[in-house]
Amino acid sequence: MIIKNCSEIGSTPLRRYAAEILEAGIEAVLPSKVIPKAFLYYPENRILAVNSGFYNLDKRVFAIGGGKASGRMAQAIEQILPESILTGGIVIDRSSDFDTKKIKVLTAGHPIPDSRGVRAVKEMLSLKEKCKIDEYDTVICLLSGGGSALMPYPAEGITLADKQSVTAKLLSCGAEIAEINTVRKHLSRVKGGQLGHYFAPAKVITLIISDVIGNDLSTIASGPTYPDKTTFNDALVILEKYDLIDKLPLNVITLLRNGEEGKNPETPKQLDNCDNYIIADNRLALEAIKQKAAELGFNPFVITFEQKGETTAVAVNRAFEVLNGKYGEYDALIIGGETTPVLPEKCGIGGRNQHYVAASISILQNLPGEWLVAAMGTDGSDYMPGIAGAIADNDTVQTIHERSLDIESYICHYDSNALLKSAGNSLIVTGDTGTNVGDIMLYLLKE
Repeated sequence: MIIKNCSEIGSTPLRRYAAEILEAGIEAVLPSKVIPKAFLYYPENRILAVNSGFYNLDKRVFAIGGGKASGRMAQAIEQILPESILTGGIVIDRSSDFDTKKIKVLTAGHPIPDSRGVRAVKEMLSLKEKCKIDEYDTVICLLSGGGSALMPYPAEGITLADKQSVTAKLLSCGAEIAEINTVRKHLSRVKGGQLGHYFAPAKVITLIISDVIGNDLSTIASGPTYPDKTTFNDALVILEKYDLIDKLPLNVITLLRNGEEGKNPETPKQLDNCDNYIIADNRLALEAIKQKAAELGFNPFVITFEQKGETTAVAVNRAFEVLNGKYGEYDALIIGGETTPVLPEKCGIGGRNQHYVAASISILQNLPGEWLVAAMGTDGSDYMPGIAGAIADNDTVQTIHERSLDIESYICHYDSNALLKSAGNSLIVTGDTGTNVGDIMLYLLKE
């Protein structure tokens, strides 16, 4: 089972259904499921087929990349490519518990990049010279959400501490992932197409498990093998938008301004040696969730694959839609996407999915009949390691009232973990799932 505490959270039939439905969604986007469908090798003529693309593997194959799914992706391609073809490689994950023979899996920090990540990227880049990778070789790049933090390599003149400061401030100010990554690309030596450019003239084929709304290839893991349309000026505009110019290290702003003035080279705007393929995304997970809900007797409806916005506002608006019967003919409502919390100066403990559930029940407590709301990160971490998200229902609200817990105070202070822990039977525990396609939300309703 992917959800480790099903017996704890499954205290009612509706909760047990929810656990089954959520489990089906994550199962559908595991690398072991999606890679064999998208990545095929024909040994008789040494041809690799990736989705609609076909490649002659003339010489050697190497693997690089990073993200929360990269370790399991490495395992999966080792099951497909023969050892005689796959020479070696390095990917960077937040875990190291993977059974690989040729591809080394190194660990690094997430969501704040750390020195392990810098060392790992340097070792990855050293493959080119060490192995004399040339135009006859093929490089398979394995990317997934989390790659931006797991593959840090600061631009010249920028320290890791500088990047950590920038990342932390962008994460807490309400910036969207595309905005965060625009800044990251211009403070890096590998993001924004620079990794793909580095391994030229070798052919670079990138397999992507997407956690980004709309599957923008330039945003997923900050697009290390995809041409970058953003500029130094764009990065500065974003920092100005969130009033961060005077709050970041001076050398960061100096580097960006020098780039704006043409003193530093821009990120690559064209990469003829790179092809990128999405092999799994939020849509695939939600389709599996919808199918499982139907199998269990529900009448499911996918509201959106692209939910975004400030976490509290989005959760409250959705809860009012449910309360007011907007989706009245359906009893299983399914949502995918990723909200963005804007944290107060002094905040409690929790993640956006726990907060989404807490904000939802403040409205849904007025809904007649039996109901349930759940939200979780498909990577198994709702900012807090080990906690994937949360689930709550009528019984949760009753317990909160019996224990005189002030829901609004917890929400206001972004202290959802404390609220849900006090309510009991509310936190979803998975550990690292080995995949990452963003967040999934589920409402089950029973009159």
